[in-house]
Amino acid sequence: MLETATAKSHKILFLNTLAFTVCFGAWMFNGVLVTFLVDNQVFNWGPVKIGWLFGIPVLTGSLFRLPAGMLTDKFGGKPVFGALLFLCAIPMYLLSKAESFTSFALCSFGFGLVGVSFSIGIAFTSVWYPRERQGTALGIFGAGNAGAALTTLCAPTMLNKLTNNGANIEGWRQLPVYYALILAAMGVIFMIFSENKKPASSGKSFSEMLTPLKHIRVWRFGMYYFLVFGCFVAFSQWLVPYFVNVYYLPLVTAGLFASLFSVPSGVIRALGGWMSDKFGGRQIMYWVLGASALISMLIIVPKMEIYSPGRGIMAKRSGVVKEVTTSAVVVREVIASVAAGNEQPYTLKPKPEVFEKFDDRILVFPRKQTWQEPVVTVGQTVKKKELLAKGVTRISFQANVWIFATLVFILGSTWGIGKAAVYKLIPDYFPDEVGVVGGMVGVLGGLGGFVCPIVFGYLLEWTGLWSSCWMFMFALSLVCLMSLNYVVKKMMSEKHPKDMLKIEGTVANVSSKQ
Repeated sequence: MLETATAKSHKILFLNTLAFTVCFGAWMFNGVLVTFLVDNQVFNWGPVKIGWLFGIPVLTGSLFRLPAGMLTDKFGGKPVFGALLFLCAIPMYLLSKAESFTSFALCSFGFGLVGVSFSIGIAFTSVWYPRERQGTALGIFGAGNAGAALTTLCAPTMLNKLTNNGANIEGWRQLPVYYALILAAMGVIFMIFSENKKPASSGKSFSEMLTPLKHIRVWRFGMYYFLVFGCFVAFSQWLVPYFVNVYYLPLVTAGLFASLFSVPSGVIRALGGWMSDKFGGRQIMYWVLGASALISMLIIVPKMEIYSPGRGIMAKRSGVVKEVTTSAVVVREVIASVAAGNEQPYTLKPKPEVFEKFDDRILVFPRKQTWQEPVVTVGQTVKKKELLAKGVTRISFQANVWIFATLVFILGSTWGIGKAAVYKLIPDYFPDEVGVVGGMVGVLGGLGGFVCPIVFGYLLEWTGLWSSCWMFMFALSLVCLMSLNYVVKKMMSEKHPKDMLKIEGTVANVSSKQ
């Protein structure tokens, strides 16, 4: 790494960020395209196959991050990044010829290699900046995640224009061609204007470069990155069909709402880098993981309607039903088997003619409606305390789309900060192995982007609840938070045992008083 940042450093950072933005937009391409093709019945793919097509590019871009980071440490970023852009343009173009799930999957596996651009860019950016500014520089580079938002924002509109709003459905095949041309053009720009630079560890053998992977710390960083990056990648694609199916939004509108998640998570990563430089990556991760658990919990409850037995009406005395309407039940009372002639009316709460339109307003809490329905007929003999009318309760939870989108926006921003915090920790602990360690952490994080859409698909199949994905996020966030807290307490006990004894003693005293 350099002692000070120079104008050349900033130029390389700009080129890396621009290339990463293009690559990330291509990496998330299936999220929009597959949803469009299934929605227009071009292909009859269920949730599981859709989950696999979302995940396959992410799998490729994850598995090869470690070797890509090692190649960058060995040969420098210019030849590796440039070759990647040209190579991935080929399967992206071939996607326009796909006719089946298998061919779609194979092409997706090929262009998914653009995902390794992250480990290349991380390693290539870090060698151009001093340690005290690496958090900010890597945060700015990570803002290229916004490429996902560009795809979710622009691709649906382009698909509508290319297909003439569905009239010429085969027009979708032009979009992969455009993406292939953009990748190739970015490759030309990168090779012309960038300059190569290798880290001090470039002379090591590949086996020596893998030595840092023996540290458990690397795998912990990977687990955190599985959440803040892998789940970001998964939801960048999954939110499009989520909005379409849960809120019945058109594809273009669903893409706009999904971009509310993608844009801030990418752009705010630069702020996360600055915050990590100033306050420390570990402190930032505490806040990120806590917020992730809280927000995931808030949006677990699905949009739903529940019908449940409510308060009914029972006969006060024995008798014969004389009249039954939607508003009342009249019973002629009988005493000692002799008609007494007294008629007892029981007023019913009528069923509303038109249910309140919950979607017309923004409602935060569930709403309730109750009514009563007669269960007896005219001429029927009833005994004391026999049910005359059953109660019905309807509970409706709107899960308003604007409230949901706001929470998703906050969650995306939080994860964006967390991504920068994780990659601030890497050069702090492994300054000369950023490519290798960053590549391994990127592999684990990228695997989250592959695994999660598939898990979401199976959870949807098993539970029938679209919100089951948020249940998974809540559990994962808690696991990461508890892991971080355990490590910090362990480090405090080793480095500052007296302080930890004081803290534990204070907690014990408070507990005993309670």
